Amino acid sequence: MSTRRSAGAPRPRPDRGPPLSLGPERAPIRTTAAGVEIDVRVIPRARKTELAGIRGGAWLVRLSAPPVDGAANEALIEFLAARLGVPRRALTIVSGERARLKRIAIRGITAEALAAALQEQA
Repeated sequence: MSTRRSAGAPRPRPDRGPPLSLGPERAPIRTTAAGVEIDVRVIPRARKTELAGIRGGAWLVRLSAPPVDGAANEALIEFLAARLGVPRRALTIVSGERARLKRIAIRGITAEALAAALQEQA
C-alpha cells in the first residue's frame, strides 16, 4: 500500500531547529574604537534594493544584485554608503563576506546618527 499525500496537504519537513538569531544580548548596531559596527542580513536577487527593517537581530537589506563574484557585497557597500552619506571606503565587511549574515564596520559616523539614518529609511 502506497502512502500518498493529497494535493492540498503540506509536505512534512524535517526539524531544522530555530531560525538563525544573533541573540538578545547582541544589538544590530554597536560602537567600536574605530567607529560603528552593524549586523546586516542580505537577501540577494530581490526585485529592488531596499532597507526592510530589522529581522532576527540584524538589519534586513534586499539587494537586486546576484550573489556572484562579490556583486552583492559591492551593491551592499554602495547602497549603505549612499544611504548614510559616507564614502564607500568608510565601510568594510568585517565578517560574513560569503554569507547572508554580515557584520559591517563603518568609520566616520556615530551610533546615534547611524540609527537615525536607518530608521528614516526603513
